Amino acid sequence: MSADQPAPSNTSAAGGEAVSALAAATAGVPQTPAASAPKSPAAARKRTGRGRLTARRFARNRLALVGLAILVVLFVAAYAGPSFSTYDYRFHDYMAFNAPPGGNHWWGTNQGGQDLFALTMRGLQKSLVIGLLVGGISTVVAGFVGAFAGYYGRWIDKGLTWFVDLLLVLPSFLIIAVLSPIFRNSSWLIFVVLLAAFSWMITARVVRSMTLTLKDREFVKAAKYMGVPGPVIIIRHILPNMASLLIIDTVIQVGAAVIGESGLSFFGFGVQAPDVSLGTIIADNTTNAPTFQWLFYFPATCLVLIGIAVAFVGDGLRDAFDPTSGGAKSKGRRRRALAERNAARRGATLPGGTRDVVGSS
Repeated sequence: MSADQPAPSNTSAAGGEAVSALAAATAGVPQTPAASAPKSPAAARKRTGRGRLTARRFARNRLALVGLAILVVLFVAAYAGPSFSTYDYRFHDYMAFNAPPGGNHWWGTNQGGQDLFALTMRGLQKSLVIGLLVGGISTVVAGFVGAFAGYYGRWIDKGLTWFVDLLLVLPSFLIIAVLSPIFRNSSWLIFVVLLAAFSWMITARVVRSMTLTLKDREFVKAAKYMGVPGPVIIIRHILPNMASLLIIDTVIQVGAAVIGESGLSFFGFGVQAPDVSLGTIIADNTTNAPTFQWLFYFPATCLVLIGIAVAFVGDGLRDAFDPTSGGAKSKGRRRRALAERNAARRGATLPGGTRDVVGSS
């Protein structure tokens, strides 16, 4: 080899030696597989479903849990309580008229000798069933009417809106009172239909307003472009996007229906004898309530508990479906956010070198 020729490069040999040394140095170190790598909070948050997040927010609301527990206890008592009672609600004990609570009659008897516990549990069953049916029917009707009016527009929107406005101005209590004698000997399901017929209009207007916004979103336009029929778009895309509103409205409608049914039954326009509800029990014992207080306190307490429990559950669902509300945030998260804000204020300096003074909030 001549002197002016360059010496052969040992780069490849040196690289091979370096790789061998690195492999030997790391041979005893266990390699962490990709599956066992720590997950970022964002990835964990993405894997958490909407239903689970909603359940967590609902579980953080203690009043909502109390309301749910009250409703469960009332349902269990209404349907399981009569099996533990000695008397049927239609049985008359002629040896115990207006008997006080105690002994064989846990909640006493009324002026006809009927066991008040069995009577109240039967009325609680009827009131809860009517409330659930009216709440479900009115929400379904409001959802479809409002969604169809907002989605199709034009003469369909004008006709449905006019019909909703007409029902809003009609005195629903007087109409039910006038129609009640006509259906006096009919099934109590007719009464459910009458209550539901005047309970959906305000929700329908809210659903219509939300539909006017949702129908201009990209996913609805994409479904239209692909030739999906309008009713299918309403059922699959529009109504599911307002599920939180419809669920909360159903809960509120249940409480309103129970109170409304009790009020109409109190005036004799609701559930008719021989069947009973909480309203009829309170109405039948009103004259004796000042002397025999248990005739009023027990059924009235059940009615009040239903109203309070439904209000608590409705507030909890609102906070659970709306993450921006104050009730949806846990106390720990609020404390951490407050601490971070105070720390940021302490670290910030004002012009002139003075620091910001943080006050307690």
